[in-house]
Amino acid sequence: MTVAYLALGSNLGDRTRHLEEARRLLQERGARLLRESLVRETEPYGIRDQPRFLNQVLEVEWEGSPRQLMDTAKAVEQQVGRRASYRWGPREIDVDILLFGDQQVEEPGLTIPHPGLRDRDFVRQPLAELRPDILLS
Repeated sequence: MTVAYLALGSNLGDRTRHLEEARRLLQERGARLLRESLVRETEPYGIRDQPRFLNQVLEVEWEGSPRQLMDTAKAVEQQVGRRASYRWGPREIDVDILLFGDQQVEEPGLTIPHPGLRDRDFVRQPLAELRPDILLS
């Protein structure tokens, strides 16, 4: 089992329900929820002209590979109702892998630690809530 950290974000529709549904579906698909940060309302990143986000970080245990977790995250996004959009655009749900144990992964479509982790307060703050020992300066 590997401890991983996942970022959830939603800024379309019933944002709270989308986060709840994503947490439920991740657990149904094998991500054992250990802890969750507070949900925070944040300004959009990148493209500002869109609704505010609700963001949260989850600490989960995962039995499979990082790629399997990413595939699960994408399946959960689809099941919650995410529709195709543009980069940094509005979304019903976003599920990103921030960290996967102490592994570093550099594969097509998958980079761990998440490349935006150091620059984005909307994931840095909730991650620090769960793991204050991780310095992201």
